Amino acid sequence: MLARSFLENARLKFNLTRCNLHTSTKCFEIQKLTRLRVVDNSEIGKQAMAEGKPPKCIHVYNKTGIGRIGDKVLVAIKGEKKKGILVGLKQNQKPKVPKFDSNNVVLIDDNGTPLGTRIHVPIPTILRTILKEKTQAKGADYTKLLGIASKFV
Repeated sequence: MLARSFLENARLKFNLTRCNLHTSTKCFEIQKLTRLRVVDNSEIGKQAMAEGKPPKCIHVYNKTGIGRIGDKVLVAIKGEKKKGILVGLKQNQKPKVPKFDSNNVVLIDDNGTPLGTRIHVPIPTILRTILKEKTQAKGADYTKLLGIASKFV
């Protein structure tokens, strides 16, 4: 009886791996190949989201390689490479920082100006202090991104 259940378990595991089903837990962090949701009204972002092909993260510009709110990321969208700022994440946050239902990104140019003219979702107020520090340190100007945001949480 014991040998039979062992064989059944082995057969079940083989079938799961053969069907490409994953048995690992969900990963609530931004790293490489994470799907993101464009929340501004840039043309390339609207087209990608309408086609059902959301952008994927290629690189996170920090030391750990795990994205947090306010981090700069490189995304692949419609066969192109664009930079973006993370403005809302699913992962557990510090106190007083809201947790979102999706991983949100705003597309930007190399100098920090956003590609769109409006952000559709509320962004966290803590983003103001985070982006002010990064504006002074890196030379890019993220104040325009804060200017086009209409709602803060």
